[in-house]
Amino acid sequence: MVNKKFKTVMLIDDNEIDNLINQKIIEASNISEKIYIHSGAKCAIEFLKNVDQLGDSALGILPEVIFLDIDMPLMDGFQFLDLFDKLSDKIKNKCKIVMLTSSINPQDVSKSKNYSYVKDYVNKPLTQENVKALSL
Repeated sequence: MVNKKFKTVMLIDDNEIDNLINQKIIEASNISEKIYIHSGAKCAIEFLKNVDQLGDSALGILPEVIFLDIDMPLMDGFQFLDLFDKLSDKIKNKCKIVMLTSSINPQDVSKSKNYSYVKDYVNKPLTQENVKALSL
């Protein structure tokens, strides 16, 4: 159950309408001061790599929660997770990942549990109720 406010969250989804809807839900839920939006996993992982290279002084701009879609072109959510796994422990410890996806494939749910920093799995659409029910 989310009962705290995060400084920053990140949305990663190739569907810009989903990103807009999810942004509005997060704003209405009042769980974050700032929302980063990426329309692809590749640009999101590059952002995180750049922050990682900047060192401790840049850790404050990291998202505390990342809402990650699975099915995206160029780089899917699991490819993102594999690259995320190569980032420093400082990054992995700060960023909690929530799989936010339209996939109802039980294998996707099972596969996401192989990543310790994936804290929850939520089916789209995001709602205020499932934001409040997140186990972070």
